[in-house]
Amino acid sequence: MDLAPLISIVVIFVLIIFLLSMFLSFVPIGLWITALFSGVKVSIMTLVGMRFRRVQPIKIVNPMIKATKAGLNLSIDKLEAHYLAGGDVNSVVNALIAAQRANINLEFEQAAAIDLAGRDVLEAVQVSVNPKVIETPIISAVAKDGIEVKVKARVTVRANIERLVGGAGEETIIARVGEGVVTTVGSSTTHKEVLENPDKISKTVLDKGLDSGTAFEILSIDIADVDIGRNIGAQLQTDQAEADKKIAQAKAEERRAMAIAQEQEMKATVVQMQAKLVESESEVPLAIAEAFKNGKLGIMDYYNMKNVMADTQMRESIANSEERDQEHAESDKHKK
Repeated sequence: MDLAPLISIVVIFVLIIFLLSMFLSFVPIGLWITALFSGVKVSIMTLVGMRFRRVQPIKIVNPMIKATKAGLNLSIDKLEAHYLAGGDVNSVVNALIAAQRANINLEFEQAAAIDLAGRDVLEAVQVSVNPKVIETPIISAVAKDGIEVKVKARVTVRANIERLVGGAGEETIIARVGEGVVTTVGSSTTHKEVLENPDKISKTVLDKGLDSGTAFEILSIDIADVDIGRNIGAQLQTDQAEADKKIAQAKAEERRAMAIAQEQEMKATVVQMQAKLVESESEVPLAIAEAFKNGKLGIMDYYNMKNVMADTQMRESIANSEERDQEHAESDKHKK
């Protein structure tokens, strides 16, 4: 039996199945049928063209079906252009549907710009409908009396669709609220004023127009918690006193060093004078001998000088003895 015709039929059949599967994978017939029955007018050639442009047809057709069912007037070309620009087509369509249900005026070009700017356009629409609460970290401020006040605030904001592109984010809101809290507490005379009227902080901060240039509209600022911290004024005064003390000690040490140097200098001067005195006294016997030799000093003059010197020594001895007796008497008195 000749099997060649049978093998040829099997090969042709396999080839047909392979070509058919390749065709169906490249040409999304099923997606085209789904779009047709959903009321989306898109041709087979348009879907094939998406394949050549490296666009996944399902990411364009499915959002288009949702938009059509929601009554939005969008075109395939706009969705495809946004996809090629790197945008999230599904998120933009969902945001447009949510905005339409909430009666928010949001055009496709605006939503696409917000999406390409890196913001979640669907979340922005949701925040615009349902306000969001931003909780600030603990903000430390010091009143005029030097007492630290710790404040924690909650800021209720609503997304401003018109300022989402180019508007500042949550970090700017938190920074501005923190600045307003520090300014308000710092202008208070005492910390008791802040504790008695915490709403003064929220009113003052809210009046500053902190949402200017941001992507949000501030609805309210509520003070969640107010605590007392350190006594910064007393601490600063203590630090200043300690610094003054160190400066005074340094100056005293400098004066002490100068006094020691002067004392050493005076001692050196005294030693020099004593050396000169000893040297002069050593020359006295030579002068006396020279006077005897020249006849300028007689023997009686010499004895009179000796008597004067002995009398002087005796007086000095008596004076020293009286000083010692007085010191001993005072010492005994203190002991008793």
